[in-house]
Amino acid sequence: MRISNKRGLRLLTVLGLLTATLPVLKADDLPLSDQENQGNWTLNPEVSDEFDAAEIDDDKWFIQGTDGDYYIWKGRPPSQYAAHNVYVEDGHLKIRSQWEPKFSFYKGAYADGDRNDSYGMWEGKPMPITTGGIISKQRFLNGYMEVRTKAGNSNMICAFWALGYESEVDIYEQIGPAKIKGDIQPDTWKASVHNWSPPAKRPTRRFGLKTKLPFRVADEFHVYGCEWGEDYLKLFLDGKLYYETTQEKEGENWVLTNPLELYFDSEIFVWLGLPNKEELPSYYEIDYVRVWQKPQDNLLARQFFGFEGPILYDDHPIPLTLVPESSEVNEYQKFWQIGEHGLPHFSYSKEQAAKGIKSLKFTPKGVLGNVAIVSPAGAVDIQAGEYQLSLQVFVTEDCDVEALNVSLADPEILFETFDLTKVEKGTWITLKEDFKRDSSSGEGDRLRLRFLKAQIPEGTGALYIDNIAIGNK
Repeated sequence: MRISNKRGLRLLTVLGLLTATLPVLKADDLPLSDQENQGNWTLNPEVSDEFDAAEIDDDKWFIQGTDGDYYIWKGRPPSQYAAHNVYVEDGHLKIRSQWEPKFSFYKGAYADGDRNDSYGMWEGKPMPITTGGIISKQRFLNGYMEVRTKAGNSNMICAFWALGYESEVDIYEQIGPAKIKGDIQPDTWKASVHNWSPPAKRPTRRFGLKTKLPFRVADEFHVYGCEWGEDYLKLFLDGKLYYETTQEKEGENWVLTNPLELYFDSEIFVWLGLPNKEELPSYYEIDYVRVWQKPQDNLLARQFFGFEGPILYDDHPIPLTLVPESSEVNEYQKFWQIGEHGLPHFSYSKEQAAKGIKSLKFTPKGVLGNVAIVSPAGAVDIQAGEYQLSLQVFVTEDCDVEALNVSLADPEILFETFDLTKVEKGTWITLKEDFKRDSSSGEGDRLRLRFLKAQIPEGTGALYIDNIAIGNK
């Protein structure tokens, strides 16, 4: 027996029956669809919340509209986010949508898409509806997301989704009493994966789920799960598998290769109809959100160390204007740095990838001198100890580059030159080297990949590098 309602567990404690429920407590620490923990899951507390405290944990969550600040957008017009609509009560996170004519609506245009809709107005008439949104302050790469929620009983979209660099996954978009035909109805489940790669023109949906459910989503709580792996996606309802797909199946549409942040919000989708004053206020309720991840031994990554997107410096806050398609460099996200002479020869490529969908491509033709690419300062943060560096290379048949030189910066370590003349061509090959570090990384520690002109014979072809890792020896 598993009791997913937290108040039920508290009642059993009061009745002195907690000892009989120890398996239940253990089960609550695991995904509903994997009660035996065959996936070897470990809870990530930074993006998990039971919402049992008196107030929302502002170390974990940003509430849209707090102190007049908004992340990326202010809601979808004519509705607007308002911070006072997001709160905890009775062990639930609640997002309220209400008719609020005295609210001071934003006078500017909607920040996303091509629409020119106004906040608080629709077709020249007042539509003073406020709602809410909340976003996790931390991102994570791959994991199992599970929530127990109930949609509000109004014509407001209730959504659980995740957003990151050039990518988005909507675990669900739900609605109460829909008034217009569409692919989101009171008894449907729509899930979507969106590609936000520039120029990020709508429609951005690439694949997902659309199915009918045997219940109305606003009638009672249900458990929704999303298992996001390196090369697969699975969706679960009340512990049962409802949908699955893979990177192999989706091909170039697979964009889920960068860390994501979590969202809960409610908005008006005008193409599904407008709520009326009589059906408000309505409440989108979240009992809990739990995110589990599998242990990984790559000590390099703050969040992800590769060529799919930025390296995240999550000790800095996410800039409020950072849209998913942006490659701007700031204190939160930084990218590999290429020297001036290397710019014509290094690029991020989808032609080959050992992991994810991109790798670093080096084209030697026309190289005039030594060239290098370095990770941003502080990207490497390891303690003193014994380690193993590994990376994968793919050398094309017509490429005759002889060697790859790798180093760390602070303190400096020059690795033995990787001899590429003995590497099998036309396939991914893993290169490894054990090393010892006598002191911990300094603030400027970084990786450098370098090709020397003397080790580059005249020729064409290309060399690809991917999946760089440092693990304990």
